[in-house]
Amino acid sequence: MTLPHPKLMLPLIALLVGGLAALLIYTSGDRPVQEPSAPPAPLVRVITVEPETLRLRVATHGTVAPRTESDLVPQVSGPVVWVSPSLVSGGFFEKGDELLRVDARDYEVALERARATLARRTSERDRAGKEVARQRELKGRAAASEARLDDAENDERVSVAALREARAMLDQAQRDLARTKIRAPFTGRVREKYADVGQFVNRGGRVARIYAIDYAEVRLPVPDDELAFLDLPLVYRGDAVEGAGPPVELSTQFAGQRHTWIGRVVRTEGEIDPRSRMVNVVARIENPYARSGSRPPLAVGLFVDAEILGRVAEDVFVLPRIALHEGDRVHVVDVSDTLRLREVEVLRRETERVLIRAGLEPGERVSVSPLAVAMEGMRLRPVPLGARLGMPQVAAGRTAGSEEQTP
Repeated sequence: MTLPHPKLMLPLIALLVGGLAALLIYTSGDRPVQEPSAPPAPLVRVITVEPETLRLRVATHGTVAPRTESDLVPQVSGPVVWVSPSLVSGGFFEKGDELLRVDARDYEVALERARATLARRTSERDRAGKEVARQRELKGRAAASEARLDDAENDERVSVAALREARAMLDQAQRDLARTKIRAPFTGRVREKYADVGQFVNRGGRVARIYAIDYAEVRLPVPDDELAFLDLPLVYRGDAVEGAGPPVELSTQFAGQRHTWIGRVVRTEGEIDPRSRMVNVVARIENPYARSGSRPPLAVGLFVDAEILGRVAEDVFVLPRIALHEGDRVHVVDVSDTLRLREVEVLRRETERVLIRAGLEPGERVSVSPLAVAMEGMRLRPVPLGARLGMPQVAAGRTAGSEEQTP
C-alpha cells in the first residue's frame, strides 16, 4: 500500500487537530445565559400644576325678547283719518307720541250735546232748589201744605241726580273725543301694523302690535347642577320679584362679525322644568337699540350665546379633561419618574378642562397621556410639555397658546 504524499497529509492533520480542539472547548465550557431585555418605560406628557384663582362661568344661550309687548287698540270706533309715519313695521316712537287718529266729528257733536245737557240740568237743579226754599217759607206761615213741600224736595233730589248724570256724560264725551287720538303708552317699536287711513276700526280692535325698547330680556336655561357656581337672586315670599344678579356677557355672529353686549341677571323664574332639570334665569340689557360704533342693535328675536359670571374659586388646579380618569383619579409622576395613582376632589367638569379642589400639591407633575395599563409604581419617561388644548396652559412658565411637541 502506498502512503499519500507528505504535502497532502499536512492539511488533513491540521483540520483534524482544529476540529478536536473546537469539540473540546465546546463540551468543556459554560454556555452563555440569555437574559430577556426589559421593555422601555412608557413616554408620557406631563404638566406641572400650580393653584389658581378663577372666576367661574356658566355657558348657556337664549333668544332676545322685549320686556313688554302689547296690542295697540282704539277705545272708540270710527274711520282712520291719519297715521303717523312711525306706525310702520320696525318704526320707533316715544312715549306719548300720537300714532293714529280716528275721525273725531261725531265725538265733537256728542261733546256739545253733553255740554248742553249739563247746562239744562244745572238750571233745573237751581230752580228746584229755589222752589224748595219757597215752599218751606210758605209752610212756615201756614200758607202751604206738607205735601207740596215734599213734592218740591223730591223734585230737587231728582234734579240733583240728573245733574250728576249730565256731568258724567260730559266727562265720557270728553274722554271719547280725546281717545280719537291714539298715543304710545311707552317708548317702543312697531312689530306689525293692521290698520291704515280709510279703514274703519272698532272699539277694542287691533291696529298695531308694539313692544317696549327701554330694555330687553333674555331667558337663559341653566342646569340645576350649575346653580352652585352662581350667585342668583332667589325670591322668597314677601321679597321683591327682581334683584341685582351676576353680570352676563351676550354674544352672537352678525354680518360676519362677533358682537357682544353686557347685561345682568335680574330674576329667576318660578319653577324647575321637570323634564330638562333646567332653571330659567332672566337677563336684562339696558337700551338695546342704542348706537355703539359699528355694533348692531340687540334686536328682538336674535339668538345669542351667553356666559353668566359666577363665583370666584380660589386655590384650584386646572387640568385638561383627558387627565382625569375613572374614579376621579389622576396620574401623578413623582420625582423618581414613578407613576402614582391619586384620587382628587373635583370642583367642576367642563368640556375641555376639569377643576380640582383638593388632592394635588403645587409643583406636582400630572400625566396627560393615555396609558393602556396604569399600575402604581411603574416607571415612566415624562416629557414636561403642556398640550395645546384651546385653554390657558397650567404648566409652570408657559403662556396661553403655546404649542407642545407630542412625544
